[in-house]
Amino acid sequence: MRDIEIRIPPGAARILRVLEDHGYEAFVVGGCVRDSLLGRNPNDWDITTSALPLQVKALFRRTIDTGLKHGTVTILMDGEPFEVTTYRVDGEYLDGRHPSEVTFTASLQEDLQRRDFTINAMAYSERKGLQDLFGGLPDLEKGLIRAVGDPAKRFGEDALRIMRAVRFAAQLGYEVEEDTVQAMKELAPTLSKISAERIAAELEKLLVSPHPEKLKMAYECGITAVILPEFDRCMETAQNNPHHKYSVGEHTIVSIGNARPDRILRYTMLMHDMGKPSCKTTDEQGIDHFYGHQEVSAQMANDILRRLKSDNETRRSVSKLVRYHDLTCGLTGKSVRKAISLIGEDLFPLYLEVKDADTRAQSDFRFQEKMDYLEEVRLLYRKILEEGDCLSLKDLAVNGKDLIAAGMKPGREIGEVLGAMYRDVIDDPEHNNKEYLMEKYGPAAM
Repeated sequence: MRDIEIRIPPGAARILRVLEDHGYEAFVVGGCVRDSLLGRNPNDWDITTSALPLQVKALFRRTIDTGLKHGTVTILMDGEPFEVTTYRVDGEYLDGRHPSEVTFTASLQEDLQRRDFTINAMAYSERKGLQDLFGGLPDLEKGLIRAVGDPAKRFGEDALRIMRAVRFAAQLGYEVEEDTVQAMKELAPTLSKISAERIAAELEKLLVSPHPEKLKMAYECGITAVILPEFDRCMETAQNNPHHKYSVGEHTIVSIGNARPDRILRYTMLMHDMGKPSCKTTDEQGIDHFYGHQEVSAQMANDILRRLKSDNETRRSVSKLVRYHDLTCGLTGKSVRKAISLIGEDLFPLYLEVKDADTRAQSDFRFQEKMDYLEEVRLLYRKILEEGDCLSLKDLAVNGKDLIAAGMKPGREIGEVLGAMYRDVIDDPEHNNKEYLMEKYGPAAM
């Protein structure tokens, strides 16, 4: 297939030429070939070769022993790293994650057939053109994710591939081939063997993809039952309420898609109603209510993100946005300033986006009224920013040093006084004046 041309970056092209000039086969392989054929700019250019690791090392001046046991050497070419891996056949996967051993081979076909999906099992070199031994190019053209060879065997080798299938479908907007889907359903329970960090990485890529609605496929394949059972309860919880037209889970999926692809926003939309199933009550008219679900959802979000090994800042931001996603403030500057104070100056813009995404995933009941309200809050927020109102303690005209200089002893009392000043200024921004605040709250006023 020499009629297809891929523009290989100079560093990778030089590595291929050196290997080929010394009698070895060498190709760029995997995701970089897929992305190039899709007209995208690959992030990484991986290289596969018939040369053994020590043979690779002998040909290049600057190398790093990335993983000699598995055949990988990193070559630094003009300061840029390129991973070069020897053709290999993987041994038995005893833990559903890693091969017990690898055997080097001289066959490109044997190397490519161990890869996960056909669209990732293509290789290319300028001298030999595209090597597509498993129908990856036709699958790209059809928009299809299909396992290489026997899908059950591929997923048995590495269970994370089950999530990767959904993730690629979400990133590319593709469908997953029928036999591949069936194997995913059968082997989804084996995801329990995969580390939380690897699960989280795939989940996040799915969430911020152009098609986060593929999360429903993860549910239908039994993936979320293993990695996010809280979501399954949401999918199974109806909302018989005038404000809603979807189940909790369907509402969640739609709201994720309504938010821009920011990781904090989309994690928030994923988890904003997680507590609803446990908070559901039904009144005499048959209307469902979910009192207190905000606090329950916030705690669940924190617990889930902790389970997924998320960092503290992600947990803090998502949990807080979930806690206040239903907050409604009055349409006055004072009320909006109080809301900003409560949610946090850094998170308030995201709160507005959460409200928007949430509202657009509800029913038509009072929809325009809700959107008009949200626009009024946005206008008030913009005015507050334009006028430079104090929105946090750091913007206060008085600080702890001022109080100590005025004779107040260091301790909890200083915090209490600053808090009183801050509340005053939130009520009336014009009071953010050092003279006024010291006179009313400083040591002389006590």
